[in-house]
Amino acid sequence: METSRLVKMANDIGAFFEAGKHPEKGAAGVAEHIRKFWDPRMRRELLLHFDERSGDGLTPIVLEALKSHGHALASSPK
Repeated sequence: METSRLVKMANDIGAFFEAGKHPEKGAAGVAEHIRKFWDPRMRRELLLHFDERSGDGLTPIVLEALKSHGHALASSPK
């Protein structure tokens, strides 16, 4: 999948969690959603973008999710 599409999807997930009742739990919610619902290839591509391009285009909540929970996204099966 094209990286720009993954960035948009991740940012949309981030916007949902920022607008929720508990925005302080937003980064964890973003990471959990991506872990549960994204194909492992999609997760790897997003993490590669985060590592190689500093997450260019990602919103702060998504960057925090990848920084804080990236290890779980990389290693966990779908």
